[in-house]
This record gives sequence, C-alpha cells and structure tokens, in this order.
Amino acid sequence: MAGDTDAQTQSLATKIAKLRIFKDDAGKMNLSVRDVGGAALIVSQFTLAADLRGNRPGFSTAAKPDEAKRLYDHFTTLIAAEGIATANGVFGADMAVSLINDGPVTIWMDTADQA
Repeated sequence: MAGDTDAQTQSLATKIAKLRIFKDDAGKMNLSVRDVGGAALIVSQFTLAADLRGNRPGFSTAAKPDEAKRLYDHFTTLIAAEGIATANGVFGADMAVSLINDGPVTIWMDTADQA
C-alpha cells in the first residue's frame, strides 16, 4: 500500500513466520510454517488495494510500481531470512496461480496493523 515502510514489512514478515496456523498432533492450530517445514509462495497482488466506491475499481491507495517492487523484494528476502523456503511470482505480470488450501482458515494481514 502507499506509505508502507521497511519497518512494517519487517514486522509483517516476522509475524507471518511465527504465526501458528498449522495443526499439531492434538489438532490445534499451534505450529508455524517453520515448525512444519513449509514454504511460502510470494505473489504480488496490487488488486487487493482496489477502491470499489464506484463501478470501476481505483488503485490510488496502492504503492507506486517502483516502491511496490522494492518492498515486494524486501519482503521476500525477510521471509527467506526467517528460514522459510520461498518461491516468487513475477512482479506485475498476469499469472495463473494454482494451489490447494488445506484448512478452514483465511487470515487477512495488513501492514496497517504492523508497527
């Protein structure tokens, strides 16, 4: 988002690395991506910043492309530094991403919630 900082990016990466969203042996969400030896697929998606006040989406709250790319790359580096294997999409490209979500949880995280 426009105005995001390196500190917010660091805080978000740290939070994601520690977030206990995977089930332990008792079936409780008690394990992090590091705990389960998971990986992160990091894909840019500026359309999440869409403003839908009218009939046509606006993207004025999204960071400018150069700054967004810098933060995207920085975030990827930070996640890898947390010991998590990473893979990336192509920044700014149209991509077809396929995945299987294994679980009942979707969590929205925003840099506005980070220091």
